[in-house]
Amino acid sequence: MNKKYAEFSLSGKRLLLGVTGGVAAYKAAELARQLTQAGCSVITVMTESACRFVGPITFQSLTGQPVFTDLWKADKASSMMHIELSRNVDLILIAPASADFIAKLACGLANDLLATICVARDCPLMIAPAMNRKMWEHPATQRNINCLQNDGVIIVGPENGEQACGEVGMGRMLAVEALFFAVQGRLSGGLLQGKSVLITAGPTYEAIDAVRGITNISSGKMGYALAQAALDAGAAVTLITGPTCLNTPAVNQLVKVLSAREMLDAVEKVMSRKKQDIFISVAAVADYHAISVSPKKIKKTDQKLILELMPNPDILAQVAHLPEPPFCVGFAAETDNLEKNAARKRKQKKLPLLVANWAQETMGSDEAALILFDDAGKHVLEKASKQIQSRRLIEHIVQLYEHER
Repeated sequence: MNKKYAEFSLSGKRLLLGVTGGVAAYKAAELARQLTQAGCSVITVMTESACRFVGPITFQSLTGQPVFTDLWKADKASSMMHIELSRNVDLILIAPASADFIAKLACGLANDLLATICVARDCPLMIAPAMNRKMWEHPATQRNINCLQNDGVIIVGPENGEQACGEVGMGRMLAVEALFFAVQGRLSGGLLQGKSVLITAGPTYEAIDAVRGITNISSGKMGYALAQAALDAGAAVTLITGPTCLNTPAVNQLVKVLSAREMLDAVEKVMSRKKQDIFISVAAVADYHAISVSPKKIKKTDQKLILELMPNPDILAQVAHLPEPPFCVGFAAETDNLEKNAARKRKQKKLPLLVANWAQETMGSDEAALILFDDAGKHVLEKASKQIQSRRLIEHIVQLYEHER
C-alpha cells in the first residue's frame, strides 16, 4: 500500500462497504483491509451473488466486524436492520457495483438488504462500477449512470483495461489505491475541501477550411482523471475541455471548446467570475492556427497547398504571469530531451510544478509514467493507470500548495 495511505488515519470514521456479484469482489476485500488498517470501521453488506465470488468470512476476518447478507436474517433483534445500518455510517461505498445493482439503484428498488439500505440512507452514496465493456456501454447502463449522477450519487470509475473475460475496454473497477483515495477524500473532508480547481483537458482543433483542421492525438484521459481525482479530494472543479469521446466526470462546471483561442477565452471568463486556487493545464493545446480559414471546403488539385500558420496564445504562461496567479501546474509531453526541455519550460513559465512524460508512450494510452519537476528537484512516478497517477499527483499538488500558501 502507498506509504502515505498507511500513515493516513481514518480513526473514528465508519464506512458501509456494499459488495455485489463480480470478479472484482476480491479488490473489495483488499480495500476493506487497507481501510481497516487506516483506522476506519468497515461494516460489510454482501448480496447473494457476491457471496459466490468471495465468502463473508473473508470480510469478517479482514475487518473484525460482522458481515450482513440477508434482509430477513440480519442476526439482530431489530427488524429494522436496513435503517440501523444506514444511519450509523459516514459513507456507503458499493464496490464492485454490477450493472444489475446500478439498475436497481436507478429505479429505487429495495428487494434485498443492500438495495434497501441504499434507499433508506441519509449519508452519501459512492459506487464503483465493474462490468464487461459491452455492459458498460449499453444505453440502459449509461442512462442509469446519468440518473444516479443527477440524484447525487458519487460515481468513481470505471477504468479502461483488460477484463476478467479476456476483453479489453472500459468497465474495469478502479484499482484499490484509487478507491482508497476516493474514500479518504470523502471521509476526511477532502484534501482540497473548499478549494476551487480549474483544469483544461483534451486536444484543441484549429480549422483550415469548413471540414478540415489541425489537431493532435490527445485523448483527454489524463485531464479527465485529474478532474475526478480533484472532485474526490473535495474540490469545486471546473473542466474546460477540447473534443473527446470520454464520459464527463460530475464536475461543478463543464465548458466545451474547440480551438486554443476558445480555450483561452473560457479560462479567462472562469477566472474573472471566481478566483481559482489551483490551475492544472493538461490540455494538449495546438501551438499554431491557420491565418486564413476558408469558409468552404478547399478542393484538391495537383498544386501544392501552402498554409500560413500563426502561433497560438500560451494559456498557461498567461495565467502563471498574472499579478496574483493561482497555483499553476503544467504538463509537457516530449519526444526527446525530456528532462532538459521540461526544466526549461518550468523556468520560463515560472511554474511551481511541471509534469513531464514521453509523448509517444502516453498520448492516447490508459497508463503513464510521469516525472514531476518542482523546486525540490524531480520525482518519478512509475508507470501506472492514469486514474492512479492522477490521485498521486493531486496529493503532490496539495503538499506543494499548502507549503507555498
